[in-house]
Order: sequence, then C-alpha cells, then structure tokens
Amino acid sequence: MSIHRRKLSNGKIVYDLRYRSQEGTQHKKTFDIKRQALQYEVNLKIDQLNGTWVNPKNAKVTLENYSLVWISSRLDLRLRTREVYNGLLKHHILPQLGKTEISKLSVAQIRKWYFTLMEDGLSQATAAKTYRLLRTILNCAISESLIKTNPCNIKGAGQDKSSERPIATLEEVFKLADAIDRKFRLAVLLGTFGSLRLGEILALETDSIDLATGIMHIDKQVQELSDGTQMVAEPKTKAGLRNVSLPHFMIDELKTHIELFISETTTAFLFTSSNGNPVRRKVLQRSWNEARNKVGLPELHFHDLRHTGNTLAAMTGASIKELMARMGHASSVAALRYQHATMDRDLLIANKLNSMVTKTLMQ
Repeated sequence: MSIHRRKLSNGKIVYDLRYRSQEGTQHKKTFDIKRQALQYEVNLKIDQLNGTWVNPKNAKVTLENYSLVWISSRLDLRLRTREVYNGLLKHHILPQLGKTEISKLSVAQIRKWYFTLMEDGLSQATAAKTYRLLRTILNCAISESLIKTNPCNIKGAGQDKSSERPIATLEEVFKLADAIDRKFRLAVLLGTFGSLRLGEILALETDSIDLATGIMHIDKQVQELSDGTQMVAEPKTKAGLRNVSLPHFMIDELKTHIELFISETTTAFLFTSSNGNPVRRKVLQRSWNEARNKVGLPELHFHDLRHTGNTLAAMTGASIKELMARMGHASSVAALRYQHATMDRDLLIANKLNSMVTKTLMQ
C-alpha cells in the first residue's frame, strides 16, 4: 500500500493511493489532497483488518441487477412469495432506486423513497412489506462484502401499523353463515370457530377431519398465482402444521355439508369445483360479497372471521402459547394482539375483588 504524488497535464498535483485487496487484486484511488489519501489509507487498513473492506469494483453493481440475481438465487422461496417479491420490486423499488449502484444508496435517498411511497397512496402495510424486502436484500449485500452498512435504518418503517380490523359478533357470524351460498356456510364457520386462513379452508379434505372428535389436521394450504395457477402447498412455517379442535356443534355442520356437497369418495376437498380441484378464491369471494352486503357488513373481510375466532379464543382465557398453537403462528406477536379481548374478563375479576374487599371492610 503506497501513496504516489503525480502531476497532471494541466499542472494540478494529485495523490494516487495504490493497494491490493485481500484477494491480491491491484486497486488505485486518486485524491486531490494528500491528507485525504492518508486518511483513506488508515481507514482501509482498519477495514481490511476487521474484515469489513468492500471491493469498489463489486460495489458498482446496480440495485436492479443485484436484486434480480438475489431473487433468482433464493431457491427456498415459494412461487407465490417469489411472485409477490417480483411485484414489489417492479412497482415500488426499482422505478426509483433500480439504476443506483448499491454502494451509493444513502440513508437520505432511502428515506425520500420511502415517504414517496406513502405520498403516492400506497397502504402502510404494503409500504412496510416493500421496505422489509429492500432491507433484506441489502443485508445480503453486506454479508457478501458489497456494502458496509445498510441505509435502510428508518425507525419503524418495516412495522405493519395497519388499523385494527373489525370483529364480528356471534350473532353477525351466524347471520353471515345463513346469508351466504349454502355450499359456503361451513367455510364461514370454519374461518371463525377454527381460526383458519382462507387458503387452509380451501385445502381441507374429508380425511383432514375426525368427525368423531371434531379435530382438524391442518397440513396444507391453497395458493393462487396472478396467472390463475392453483397450487396445494405446505404451510409457510412448521407452526402452520397443527391440529385444531372444533366446538362440538361444528361436527353436525361438517356432517351436513359432506352429506349435501361431497360425493361418495375416499378423499375429497370440502369445497370443490366441478373438476374436483379446490374451489377458486374468487368464487367464494363473490358469494362472500353478496352475503356481507345482505346483512349490512360491507366492510367486513373474510379474513376478519379468523380475527373474530382468535378473539373469542382469547376470551375463553387461552394462554399465549395456546393461541399461537391454534392460530399456527411461530411468533407470539400475533397472539398478543388478541390479549386485549381478555380485558373484559380482567375487569370482571377486578370488580369481584372489589366486592370481596368491600364486604370484608363492612364487617
């Protein structure tokens, strides 16, 4: 590593810092002031000793080129996840940042990009998901020694702060079950009293449920790509593989549904199309839209039934671990959201304690 003084044709004096990378490649960087060259040399030695040195040639790769290679090399990604990531890159990340070299991405540039997303009307949940994707990609660039630090450091930007979804009452749940197309009545009840995701409901087969005990074995989900391709896949996480116990009244609902809509076969999907495949989401969604409008709940999403079921489960006094197991979550974060449902029970306990104390003091 050495610094050489050099005179340009116009008479200007510059200083060339020549050094070799740890792989043995020769590099040169030119400075107008010798002090700058000396400081860079000191920082370079520290980085090489700490293993944080970044090859300037590698760092010239654009975010677009790097992110596309990153996605194609992630063989662990599900097709639907890969499709979502490609969509986020195409529509929300690459238009503004794609042509920038990853080594030149700055905190200020990322901050401006993120708030532009919000100003353009992107939902907070999608903006957070987009931000998390970019942060993950750049973290990988750090691990490959392409950049030193991640410019995605906006506090809270990756957190989903969507407003809390509405919860249906038990009366409303049964009104919806009565209003929807008869073949989807069971889907409404499973979403609520089984706390199931729509993809899990559509993947249920006759042999997934023990009609004697009402226990469901959840080991699959139906995914649909934007081109209409339908796939039956395993849950995203191991926590999604679970057994869920249904309330006893649901056994009669299951038996009636099977009797009405399932032909005599060893195994069949509970909600099936004419070709024997799981019914498509849009078909169920169409019936759901009609039902929720009919009962005066136009803002209620089908997924809100799962929120309703989770809240009801929390109100029974279920622990965080029990809620996690029932919902199929690996993290306690989601389960904690439903603990607010126990506040009414806690208030009742407090009132009873107050009555006990008052009674004692009056003696």
